[in-house]
Amino acid sequence: MKHVVVVGGGVVGLTTAWFLLDAGMAVTVVERHGRVGEGASKANGGQLSYRYVSPLADEGVPMKAVRWLMDRDGPLRFRPEADVRQWRWLLSFLGNCRAKVNRQTTERLLALGALSRESFGRLCDEAQLHDIAWRQPGKLVLYRDVEGFRRATGKIDPSGDGHEHPMSRRQCLELEPALSDSASGLAGGIFTPSEAVADCHAFCTALAAALRSFAGFRGIVQAEAQGFDVERGRVAALRSSAGRLGADEFVLAAGLQSRDLMQTLGRRLPIYPLKGYSLTAPVRAEHTAPSVSVTDFERKVLYARIGNSLRVAAMVDIVGENLAIGAERIASLMRIVRASFPRAADWEQAVPWAGLRPATPSGAPILGPSGVDGLWLNAGHGALGFTFSCGSARVLTDLIRGRPSPVPLGRGLAVA
Repeated sequence: MKHVVVVGGGVVGLTTAWFLLDAGMAVTVVERHGRVGEGASKANGGQLSYRYVSPLADEGVPMKAVRWLMDRDGPLRFRPEADVRQWRWLLSFLGNCRAKVNRQTTERLLALGALSRESFGRLCDEAQLHDIAWRQPGKLVLYRDVEGFRRATGKIDPSGDGHEHPMSRRQCLELEPALSDSASGLAGGIFTPSEAVADCHAFCTALAAALRSFAGFRGIVQAEAQGFDVERGRVAALRSSAGRLGADEFVLAAGLQSRDLMQTLGRRLPIYPLKGYSLTAPVRAEHTAPSVSVTDFERKVLYARIGNSLRVAAMVDIVGENLAIGAERIASLMRIVRASFPRAADWEQAVPWAGLRPATPSGAPILGPSGVDGLWLNAGHGALGFTFSCGSARVLTDLIRGRPSPVPLGRGLAVA
């Protein structure tokens, strides 16, 4: 039985462990936190957006970024650093801000999203994961700018599969009455009925417990990964605070830490942390929370009803590895949510959170061989780690088994 060490106990690492075990391999998971799902998986947006996958890098984004930076409640903040990795990432990001590149990346991500949706359902059925607050309410992307709405609807192929449905302002209100508090200036929306929501942290906790059902599961080692030992050109062991862990294969699925661990081998990963924020507020009987998953396109804010709470996620801060929950940013987010959904939840009891999304310049995750024998990569999912986790795990499992990827892989290591 081939033994694989998976570095990372977030949603990407745990789903990788599941599909490797399901394929008959032995697996050890290494996680530096005391519990699984404590990094970027902890309080993310909760949306499973298999169809809404368009990368941030697109034509016109650099000019929009200038306007966002001048808006006190804008979705972007930037703090220059004396870190070559920041500037290298930004230059590559600008190179990806082209319509043709965005279309190509989106096509491949849609294929990965379709695989991930099918794989998520299969995993939940086989692992009997029930207490994860999963729902399929559909996703409504709102547009306040008339021209932006026109361009968005123009991208929908009328002869396509019918997944996306353009909706007028009136239709948006009929679909989601909670929008009535902020309907002024609403141009319309695009509704995708197949999209879902779930509690990513609860999913991680339940999945970690379900791994024990496999005879090949060798446990979760709580340790700080420090680097790799290479023998005869092949990775032979992971060095960690718990000692040296040997295996036949190794998978880096540790989010931002994957970048640092690859540097110990003298290799670079094009990953940079995009800091995001969320609020989780309780929903009681007197509140009118949206049932549909909502994304405010211009404001770059998403809303997802998860169990008895409303999760709000927003913002991109390019500020390095800074996890501090800035009071100014939380106040900005609170102004937006109170203006958009003032009666949706108990905002006085909202719990703030910040996480570092490990993003690539193209917006596509890095999947496949690392360039060092015995080491595989499953990293760089940005804000769509929950969405793409199961599909990425399927891809990597097939590659480790010597089988072709079930979705096309693009240039370099990324699905792009």
